[in-house]
Amino acid sequence: MIKVGVVGASGWAMSSHLPALAGLAEFEVTAVATTSQASADRVAAVHGVPHAFADAGTLVAHPDVDLVVVSVKAPEHATVIRAALGSGKHVLSEWPLGVDVEEARELTEAATVAGVRHAVVLQGHHSPDARFVADLLAEGRIGTVESAVLVAAGDPLGGSQIPPELAWSLDPAAGTSVLTIAAGHFLATLDRVMGPFSEVSARLPHPHDRVLVAGSGQGVASGVPSHVLLHGLLESGATASVTVHGGNRRSPDGFLLGLAGSKGTLTATPTRPGNYMHWTDWEIRLGDETLAVPEFYRTIPADIPSGPPANIAALYLEIAHAIAEGRQPQPDFETALRHHRLLAAIERSAASGLPQAVS
Repeated sequence: MIKVGVVGASGWAMSSHLPALAGLAEFEVTAVATTSQASADRVAAVHGVPHAFADAGTLVAHPDVDLVVVSVKAPEHATVIRAALGSGKHVLSEWPLGVDVEEARELTEAATVAGVRHAVVLQGHHSPDARFVADLLAEGRIGTVESAVLVAAGDPLGGSQIPPELAWSLDPAAGTSVLTIAAGHFLATLDRVMGPFSEVSARLPHPHDRVLVAGSGQGVASGVPSHVLLHGLLESGATASVTVHGGNRRSPDGFLLGLAGSKGTLTATPTRPGNYMHWTDWEIRLGDETLAVPEFYRTIPADIPSGPPANIAALYLEIAHAIAEGRQPQPDFETALRHHRLLAAIERSAASGLPQAVS
């Protein structure tokens, strides 16, 4: 049994990590931490967790915690991760790993030195649909893959207004934008399907210098982009064109992934609009034929809710197997660093107007 402590348990983790862990016999949530003792106590009471703290450091050091889950805002990731590594605990961090590529590199190096298991939440890596499509391509079902087109919505980031609980993300130093969060997850999912980029040419339009905070009537200065436009070359030799557009809706309106090969085409769209591509099931069409994802791709217990908990639960199972086998889970911090390097290349290209190699 792997004992889990969740830092940031009253936010995103309430609708994702905690429901995922509740359905997995390999794990027990033994501790939660939030910004106040009262909220930590409430979360602990709802989920039957024995320990509740208002201080992440106390949770990290507790002997009843084997794995620390970092589910706080991105600027706070590094502090909690370093504390966990210093205590010799395994770590699962939400994406992004750090606020920029340099911080991600430092955290990756520290995790390697610590010798613990480390993982990052990029749900698309464990999407049954993405894994199935990757296998279809590997089998040559559309021949040699020549090009990919991905169009996806990044709402509610990037619009002319933003929910008040996300207003902090308008500061570039927060590391949380339509590029890092929405495009970051979508590009990681595309990577799982087709492999990594080797070169990118990008634009990061910034039409909104000030963004309205919904319900307040007040505008806030915005230093982050609203949209992500990129063309690139993959290591496989295929080309890719990606558009991620921000907006004001509280949920996205979907995505379209189109792959063209030497012998055919493959298209994927969401079965449930309103969910991101790394959360939802896909409708997959090979030419004119609609394909169902074989059940053996779905590795989690049937009672785990669909949506965000499902692919996160699959990641937890990967972590359990990795701990038992003495290897790193996937995606680990090294994988996260590779994706941070892609985002850094996109930013360099947008700033210079020139194609950039992905280091």
